[in-house]
Formats: sequence, structure tokens, C-alpha cells
Amino acid sequence: MSNPYPLGLRLAGRRVVVVGGGAVATRRVPALLDAGADVLLVSPELTPALRAHVDAGRLRWEARRFAPADLDGAWLVQAAIDDPVAAEAVSAAAAERRIFCVRADDRVAASAWTPAVTRHGPVTVAVLGGGDPRRAMSVRDAIRALLSARKGTLLTDSVEEGPAVDTPGRGEPAVDRAPGRVALVGAGPGDPELITVKGWRLLTEADVVVADRLVPGLLLDELRAGVELVDASKIPYGPFRAQEEINRILVDRALAGAFVVRLKGGDPYVFGRGGEELLACAAAGVPVTVVPGVTSAIAVPAAAGIPVTHRAVAHEFTVVSGHVAPDSPASLVRWEALAGLRGTLVILMGLKNLAAITATLLTHGRPAETPAAVVQEGTTGGQRVLRSTLGAVAADAVAEGIRPPAVVVVGDVVGVLDG
Repeated sequence: MSNPYPLGLRLAGRRVVVVGGGAVATRRVPALLDAGADVLLVSPELTPALRAHVDAGRLRWEARRFAPADLDGAWLVQAAIDDPVAAEAVSAAAAERRIFCVRADDRVAASAWTPAVTRHGPVTVAVLGGGDPRRAMSVRDAIRALLSARKGTLLTDSVEEGPAVDTPGRGEPAVDRAPGRVALVGAGPGDPELITVKGWRLLTEADVVVADRLVPGLLLDELRAGVELVDASKIPYGPFRAQEEINRILVDRALAGAFVVRLKGGDPYVFGRGGEELLACAAAGVPVTVVPGVTSAIAVPAAAGIPVTHRAVAHEFTVVSGHVAPDSPASLVRWEALAGLRGTLVILMGLKNLAAITATLLTHGRPAETPAAVVQEGTTGGQRVLRSTLGAVAADAVAEGIRPPAVVVVGDVVGVLDG
């Protein structure tokens, strides 16, 4: 086989067709969106993570099987399916139109390969391993370690990290590289570079990755070959995988000898149900490593130019979940007490109930002119910032079409850095 010709494709505004709506497409689509491609997804069914991209308007979806005419006007096609007959039909239609085709089922039959990639700000390094994805991943990881070391962050497998098990009072500390274990890894608020060094290293070693909807998609694009990707997305008010089923997957895969990474947006213990997953693993005798993540409660306001504390302005900040309405019997939040605080209030998962939340805060004495902001998809390329007041922010968010995920900030810090 001749050597491939390396090339960087500028796909912004150009049509790319992805055939298939499963785990492979879930891994590949985020990089195409990051490149600005006009993505058409053709598949009878989608994973919840891909459905979230559709609902957010990031790509178009045809809920049917592939037809050759789907490639008309396309610049690239990815056959993200494991059916060789169907993949060959895609490949043949692409060849007829002189469109490069990536095939998940057969690299030899493909006319283009997806390389192993690592990204450092504006620098993208892509490695082709002569058709051997494990070789490409190994070289890619070595390059990433070198780039990280040059930026002052040493990332090597020889780093001594001490005890890794955070299961209180149960068993002996696990060795990081041992099989049959689970790592609860916080992926950060959305920017793939905000995962911790340890979190990224464990992700590259995983046999199974169980990922949430809010996980940065580009991290999935860098998984090594052969990793089982389980989409555990919980789309708000839509399809979801029950927590009990997620617990079962973690335990079953680990007991079968796999190293399982439960990849969660933000921090595993900040409204992430990481504690429930740890307890389920502990009950089954599965050792657990907990890797904290950068929580969106602090990072998203910061990315929008809002410090949650500021000298002489706010000496406190409170993080609260808004997924339950204030008047619901299920609510555990004392909203009347929060209304009396002078500091910053950060509300996660509160967009649906924002009108009720703000009304409750106003009723209990928080001034209507208190500055407020809503940050949608913070730290990502889709970040939007709405600045308003407590009395108007709920209506303004509806008028501006703000959608989840979004972080609401209430307090004088909202405008403290404005010039």
C-alpha cells in the first residue's frame, strides 16, 4: 500500500455527510463541527448526544437510510457504520462523485483516513500510523506529552500520583493502571483543553468510556482505537438512560476486567451524581478513582468576564441547582434565605424554572435591579452571554432564545469588570 498524502482540510461552510448515528458518529461529528463544516447526518436513529447537536441546530439530520443523492454537493463523507454492505454503497457513491470517503468498517477500502489527533490551542497535530491505529495513537500521545511539557505541564506515564481510590474505608488503594476499576473523571465546562492532565491521561488508557451529553465532544475524537463508547447522555426533558442502568454498566464492565472511565461534564460531585456511582461501585467491590474537574459554576462566569467574587463587592458565592421549581415539594433549596444574601448566586440547570426562581427571589427581598446574566454553552465556540437584571432576565432569556446548557449568575459581580 502506498503512503497516504497528509492534508489539512478547510471545511468551514462546506458540506460533509456522515452516514450512521451510533458511537462512531458520536466521536467523529464534534471535530467536524469544530472545523465549521456544514454537517448532514443520515441515519434512521441517533444517540442522545447527536440528537442534542440536532436540537441545538448545529447539524441537519435525515432520519432514514443513506441514498447516493445525499452526496451531491458534498466535499467529504464519513461512513460511520459497521455494516460492510451499506458502507460499500456509500464508498461507491463517493467514488462515482470523486468525493473522499472515510470508512469505520474497513480502512483498506477507504479513500481517506482520520488520523490520531491532539490539539493545543491553534496547533493541531495529526498522526497517521501506516494503517495501524494503535501505532498512530502511541505516537500522538508522545507528541502531546512533549507539547504539554514545553508548556510547563509534564504528562508522562511515569508520574507518581499516590493513592488513587476515593472509596472511603473500603479496600486498599488501587494502582492507576490496574484493570477492573472505574475512574470518575470531570471533563470540565466545555472547552476540551480544560480537562485536567490526570483526567486526560486516564481517558487515553480507558477500555470503556461512559460519557455524558455535556462532555466536550473533541475529547471523544481522541480516544484510542477499540474503546467502547457508551453514550449515557441525559437530554433535559428528553430521552435519558436511567442512573441505575449507568451504575450497572460501570460495575459490569469493571467486573469483566475493563478499565472504565465515567466521563462527566464539569466536576463529578457538583450535581453530577458521582457519589451515587461511587457507592454503586463500592457495593460491588470495584475500586474507584475520582478525578476532580473544572466546574462550570465558576469557569463559565469567568469565561464571560464575571468573577464570582470580587474585593469590596462580593465576599461569598452560592451554587444552587435550579432543576426543581421553588414551589415544588421536592425542592431542597431555601430560596427565601438565598434572597437575603448579598453575595453572588450561581444557578445551574435553572433555565426552565428561571421565571419562578426570579419571582421567588424578588418576593423575598432581592432587588429587581440586581445585575444578572445568563451564559449559554460557556467556554465553547457557541458561547452566548445575556446581561440583564433580576427583574427582567427570565423574559430576556426567552426573547433571546437562550437554551441549555446555561449558567445564571445573579449579583453585583455581573458588571464589576465592565469598562
